[in-house]
Amino acid sequence: MTSVAVVGTGTVGSMALWRLAERGIHAVGFDAYAPGHDRGAAGGESRIFRTAYKEGPRYVPLLREARGLWAELERAAGRRLLTPVGGVTAGPREHPKVRAVLDAARAHDLPVEVLTGEDARRRVPEHPLRDGEVMVVDHDAGYLRPEPAVGAAAAAAERAGARVARYTPVRAVREDSTGVTVLAEDGEHRFTHAVLAPGPWAAAGGLLPEPLARALTTKAITSTWFPRRDESLFDPGRCPIAIRVGEPAYSCFPAVDGAGVKINLHVPWREIASPAALARSVSVSYVKQVARAVAETLPGLGPDPVRVATYCDAFTPDGHGLLGRHGRTVLAAAFSGHGFKLAPVLGDIIADLVETGATARGIGHLAPNRTLRRSP
Repeated sequence: MTSVAVVGTGTVGSMALWRLAERGIHAVGFDAYAPGHDRGAAGGESRIFRTAYKEGPRYVPLLREARGLWAELERAAGRRLLTPVGGVTAGPREHPKVRAVLDAARAHDLPVEVLTGEDARRRVPEHPLRDGEVMVVDHDAGYLRPEPAVGAAAAAAERAGARVARYTPVRAVREDSTGVTVLAEDGEHRFTHAVLAPGPWAAAGGLLPEPLARALTTKAITSTWFPRRDESLFDPGRCPIAIRVGEPAYSCFPAVDGAGVKINLHVPWREIASPAALARSVSVSYVKQVARAVAETLPGLGPDPVRVATYCDAFTPDGHGLLGRHGRTVLAAAFSGHGFKLAPVLGDIIADLVETGATARGIGHLAPNRTLRRSP
């Protein structure tokens, strides 16, 4: 009988545990903490879901399937996890990322609009355009609630028969011709297969094959929250999520919990040795940099943040994650800051790879055996 150890119950591991359990496969999730904790890559209180994807049209079929699985998880959890408010990409008309969004939309016949001038000001007053800029509207976009989503997936997995070994760090996973042995803090455990989903620990956790781990980096990602000048703006029931490209560049979210509008500045993120080295404080120079971007482009927000928070993730050199079979183990790691929206379909693909060793979904760009070279 197939049995699976899922090492890591964060963004991808919790979804894999859920999808495996839904198929009746015996699965145990191991975590040094617990699903939904604040030390992994599922931080920040809100995350973007979008289908007109600047990272490439090959993601669009996966995103479409992920949306249906998000709805399935919502039904299982009895709560909303994905709020479909739409999304916009704003920036210079000829910017490569604006063109990439339009290319993805054309390749898959996605319902997008291009707004300029008064149409953009009327539809999305929170994000005024500058001369030469356009706004691409993705009607299928919205925002996700990451911490509740991870908890919901783990809970759904447990209801379906999986087990979560909370506060049980894994020291090593050893594979042989008949199965895998998980060496955890509470002893040794035997399974037929393993899933390695270590999140930001991928680069430094000692679980991934060494040549692969050496190609990865762990980076700190900082979010800031700014107050609204007008309570009618950035309303979470109406205001779309937004991505600004060019200079400045950032992601912007509605005031999800009413306390502030989240801004993630798109700058080279700081590399850290491991999640254990993550500093929760933020430099004043970074805060000033975000405040300048807000002052230049978001007149509806106050001048200074009321809150900052930092989490981390693992990154590949090319910005695409790792997903594939490696012997009896499925590697699922380093989704480079944009894997959360895909998490349910990634979990279902993992279940495919465990059951049959293959999947019908297009994941060639995520193959762990592709050439990965860190920049010098």
